[in-house]
Amino acid sequence: MIQGAGSNVGKSMLVAGLARACLRRGLKVAPFKPQNMSNNAAVTVDGGEIGRAQALQARGAGLDPHTDMNPVLLKPETDTGAQIIVQGQRRGVMRAREFGQHKASLMPPVLESFRRLCAGADLVLIEGAGSPAEINLRQGDIANMGFAEAAGVPVILVGDIDRGGVIAQIVGTKAVLPQGDAARIKGFAINKFRGDPSLFEAGLTAITERTDWPSLGVVPWFAEAWKLPAEDAMDLASRPGGEFKVAVPRLGRIANFDDLDPLAAEPGVSVEIVEPGRPLPGDAQLVLIPGSKSTIADLAQFRAEGWDIDLAAHIRRGGHVLGICGGYQMLGQWIDDPEGIEGRPGRVAGLGHLDVTTVMHPEKRLALTEASHPESGTALSGYEIHLGKTEGADCARAWLRVGDRPEGARDATGRVRGSYLHGLLASDAFRAAYLAELGTESQLNFEASVDATLDQLAAHLEAHMDIDLLLKLAAAPACLGEATPG
Repeated sequence: MIQGAGSNVGKSMLVAGLARACLRRGLKVAPFKPQNMSNNAAVTVDGGEIGRAQALQARGAGLDPHTDMNPVLLKPETDTGAQIIVQGQRRGVMRAREFGQHKASLMPPVLESFRRLCAGADLVLIEGAGSPAEINLRQGDIANMGFAEAAGVPVILVGDIDRGGVIAQIVGTKAVLPQGDAARIKGFAINKFRGDPSLFEAGLTAITERTDWPSLGVVPWFAEAWKLPAEDAMDLASRPGGEFKVAVPRLGRIANFDDLDPLAAEPGVSVEIVEPGRPLPGDAQLVLIPGSKSTIADLAQFRAEGWDIDLAAHIRRGGHVLGICGGYQMLGQWIDDPEGIEGRPGRVAGLGHLDVTTVMHPEKRLALTEASHPESGTALSGYEIHLGKTEGADCARAWLRVGDRPEGARDATGRVRGSYLHGLLASDAFRAAYLAELGTESQLNFEASVDATLDQLAAHLEAHMDIDLLLKLAAAPACLGEATPG
């Protein structure tokens, strides 16, 4: 199990790279994260949803994403409440205090999923969440040491030297952990080093002397990490490129923002994330309104920032607009929420740029989808993950098709479009056709670039991390063969 001495130390990326490195050694590898918190989700082959990072790790391992890889997913809807996904399916919404009281009851399905993964793998790489040093969360824990204890697995602790104080991160973690939890840690690694790693040799010695843990290495900063899908909205950043500019408002509950990755990777495209307090840039050729975990709340924020005025001006100037999922819903005339799924029951006016209306329903649509773009004759793959159904006059101008079903909508000019299909821009031929309509060209094979970056990451870890020691420290989980959790 790879645990972090803090949040955002690079656990997800390390597991993805280690999965690819071990796959290249001939091992059957599977990723696993007992509990995750993210609004950037992926749809799985078995019809559920998991964190986007676990989907990337599955790709690193040469596997299709499966709900067993992330049996508990929390999708924040407010500052204190989140949707609970268990083994891929929505269980409801809980406030943080409720979840704290309920989380221990989720250990059985977590261990069930873990055992199934173990049955088909030589090596399971487990990612923790946050930090085990958060001992105030230890009771009922299923994300870090609570899972490590229940499953009976060894732990590697990772520190982030880029944020400073890494010696205190590692040594301090041991100091605050209960003795039994500290004994589960069998080694440590340092991530995100900039400069000459040999300059930290004295630091490694200091950590080893104070913990008795061996070092698995100092991993330098991996400069190509931005080319891989990110899970945390904190990692979402502008990406300078060519003259064609795409403006993306940073919504408060932005979701499934991996839709931006293919555009950010295009050499001729610049993606500008517009932070709250800033207007939408007037020189953008395309405004992309991304997915949202709370469409109505993010629509209110969109208006509060004055982005609705900026968007109307952008359209008057002849600019293009693409709304995906929640962004598509916002572009319509109305959003009806009769059952109060996103708050109080009622009807909210949309931005009014598409003649469609969305009605929220509690049933979530989860699907891996094959579609086509009839005008260019290109095929594309995507996924649907949304509540609500959208209908209206502009759906008669649907610009995509899913089998015999029209998908999406566009206005009379064709410059304002919406779709429920996430991931549509990852299909190279379609993206090239869409960008050509907007006056620029594609210069990228996106899927090949992701795999090439995973290979580079694997080579990076092989060069700087003692993977032989990591494999030596790995052990058969004690929970295998048990009839009940323990």
